[in-house]
Amino acid sequence: MSKNVLFLSFMALWLFSSCASRKNFVYLNDMQMGEKYLIDTKYEAEVHCDDRLSILVSCKNPELAIPFNIQGGNFRVNADGSISPEAGAVKEKGYRVDALGDIDFPILGKLHVEGLKISEVKRLIETRIKQGEYIKDPLVAVEFLNFKYTVLGAVGINGTFTVNGDRITLLEAIANAGDLTSKARIDRVKVIREVGNEKQMFIHDLRSTDIFQSPCFYLQQNDIVYVEPRYRKKDAEDRGWQITTVLISLASLVTSILWVLK
Repeated sequence: MSKNVLFLSFMALWLFSSCASRKNFVYLNDMQMGEKYLIDTKYEAEVHCDDRLSILVSCKNPELAIPFNIQGGNFRVNADGSISPEAGAVKEKGYRVDALGDIDFPILGKLHVEGLKISEVKRLIETRIKQGEYIKDPLVAVEFLNFKYTVLGAVGINGTFTVNGDRITLLEAIANAGDLTSKARIDRVKVIREVGNEKQMFIHDLRSTDIFQSPCFYLQQNDIVYVEPRYRKKDAEDRGWQITTVLISLASLVTSILWVLK
């Protein structure tokens, strides 16, 4: 066997031993170039109890929309027939969904919105305004004001994070939390979610493109992401493997250099 062949063999062994322990930390390891993977592009978050919603009503005649944009319905009709806010009326920051899943909306009263998507809340309010013949063609805009989620476990930063809007993926949430640490189990990333009156847990392997089909690919309000850490026994095994691969790498490199220099 020639010196060049031996040298290449040693280099291949060194590269393999250096990279072997890192393979499990490659995200979406089975994703193929050019392959298409379906995701839910029409995803919308659902409304839950204790959510706070921003709801604005508008129309061609702005004065007709004023009563719907003042919480508590504190408005007055002026002598000329125009409508204006009542003096001292306080505009709170959005509408909180109570324990029964309702909001108290001006003029329309109690509206049950728990379990609805944002577009469904919008249609509900528009329909009720039209049915009451308050405004012929109302325009309603609805947004979350307190969309938040929590990330715990083997990540850079544990804590609760807020989102502008209502769309954030599991991968984005982990990135916002400082990414996985070296002790993270990339195949044991859990999402704990409220479904009705129950808690459900979903487990994900971030090496697989199966995550695109998960109901937790987009997070919901108040989701808890828990990245399971490796246990002590596993850590000891990993350290032993890492030390072994480093020694093999060094021995292979030194041997190959000495062989070439002969």
